[in-house]
Amino acid sequence: MPRTLNTSDMVTPGSLGPPPTKPTDGEPVGQSLLDGAPLSASLDTLIQHLVPTTDYYPEKAYIFTFLLSSRLFIEPQELLARVCHLCIEQQQLDQPVLDKARVQKFGPKLLQLLAEWTETFPRDFQEESTIGHLKDVMGRIAPCDEAYRKRMHQLLQALHQKLAAQGQGPEGVLGADKPISYRTKPPASIHRELLGICSDPYTLAQQLTHVELERLRHIGPEEFVQAFVNKDPLASTKPCFSEKTTNLEAYVKWFNRLCYLVATEICMPAKKKQRAQVVEFFIDVARECFNIGNFNSLMAIISGMNMSPVSRLKKTWAKVKTAKFFILEHQMDPTGNFCNYRTALRGAAHRSLTAHSSREKIVIPFFSLLIKDIYFLNEGCANRLPNGHVNFEKFLELAKQVGEFITWKQVECPFEQDPSITHYLHTAPIFSEDGLYLASYESESPENQTEKERWKSLSWRLPLWTVKMSVQALELPVCIFTPECETAPPVCAACKHS
Repeated sequence: MPRTLNTSDMVTPGSLGPPPTKPTDGEPVGQSLLDGAPLSASLDTLIQHLVPTTDYYPEKAYIFTFLLSSRLFIEPQELLARVCHLCIEQQQLDQPVLDKARVQKFGPKLLQLLAEWTETFPRDFQEESTIGHLKDVMGRIAPCDEAYRKRMHQLLQALHQKLAAQGQGPEGVLGADKPISYRTKPPASIHRELLGICSDPYTLAQQLTHVELERLRHIGPEEFVQAFVNKDPLASTKPCFSEKTTNLEAYVKWFNRLCYLVATEICMPAKKKQRAQVVEFFIDVARECFNIGNFNSLMAIISGMNMSPVSRLKKTWAKVKTAKFFILEHQMDPTGNFCNYRTALRGAAHRSLTAHSSREKIVIPFFSLLIKDIYFLNEGCANRLPNGHVNFEKFLELAKQVGEFITWKQVECPFEQDPSITHYLHTAPIFSEDGLYLASYESESPENQTEKERWKSLSWRLPLWTVKMSVQALELPVCIFTPECETAPPVCAACKHS
């Protein structure tokens, strides 16, 4: 498992220094890649330092950083082919008679590298050709020790299980995309209010944490790079990697769905006393999410309560004790690039490092802000320097952020799952943007000319209530990047970024 990266992590101590390599791509003689943190190096040199030898093995931090960033320059299948070729060439594994003593020193290091690669980036091995490269290089050293063959079999079994598990991602958990129309609000047989399913804020916060951790578990570290992959100017005209970031996108959609679910639950009740009760319930749920360290659900709840159809319900809010809500809003205030939230996040991260229980280890970051940070890191620094070298300093920082996320997502949820609550969270009907306004205006009549005109427009255009079963069908998801929408990454669907 990759650790949080420091520059010192890149130094290989003692006798296991980097193998000597010839200068490539105009690299000056004597430049040492692992002499402290590397600033830059040619792609060939970086690949060379990934390859183990009889007396050298790369640092875990280097392996993770390079494997994470390399897909911007070379496809994983091609990288594996080059690594295997270098292993065969350097260890003379293509000779009729192998040096058994040499292979027995090299074999465990090769197996360790392949184990780390398949464990952290299993999707790199989805193509049959990559498995062929593994079998080829291991088949060459297996005659020197039968334990190698057994270990390789175990490695492939574990890889198969990981790929099978990741194939069962959360994309299909949300309800169908087709909208369902009603001439009135959804009947009770279809729409059950959340408080009828769960009336305890702490329990709901626990179940939201269950959903968050389950969805996070499916996101591979490579998706953070693939989300912003661009063409390598020194490569062909095609992007190096073209697979969709389905799990990352599904997680952003879950955030939007939770926003709309909160707004729907508040706008649904006919009486303002009931609506105020729902508002206060969600305030308590948000507070419990904050205490747990579930910042993503916290932000989704606050965003849902700040949506215009909800915030305009003045008579409802007049019956709400808002002091706790204002405190939570202050914690997630976007001022100063979310400085209050970042302070709270650092506190939760420190608590996680010193935790004595799995309950204290939970850190679920405000995910869209994490994506935004990675986006601006990617946009703010070039992948290559003018001399063509890979800007490895940039990828050290990228790996630090992604590696921290991986540590958080691997925490086991300590709370017992309640299937009835999680099922409701995933499948309960939610209103579209226009549907929320219709519900809001029916609950509390339009007060000004703008609202009256909108009410008239909606009543004419949408004579039926429209209930969306999935956030994918929503036309106007919450924009979590305001007020910086113009520079927000593509996940900001509200701004119509493509």
